[in-house]
Amino acid sequence: MYVFPRIDFPPACEAEASRIGKQVDEFYAIELLNNTGICVVPGSGFGQKPGTFHIRSTFLPQEEDFPDFIRLFLEFHDSFMRKYE
Repeated sequence: MYVFPRIDFPPACEAEASRIGKQVDEFYAIELLNNTGICVVPGSGFGQKPGTFHIRSTFLPQEEDFPDFIRLFLEFHDSFMRKYE
């Protein structure tokens, strides 16, 4: 099963991604992997509409791992978004 959530990035995040030569969703995916070990694919590789950003993941955690996965992902996402407010 795939999840393909849309993410609205703050302008400061888009500026940082541009500064390092990355699409903003690629920047997010790399930071997510480096900080949590969660691997996703930037949506920009799938022809998303201009001005929209997504990530894609195959979502197959073991049921007992689901609470830890959700906690880890939410903690990262909240921290990442606060950093670029």
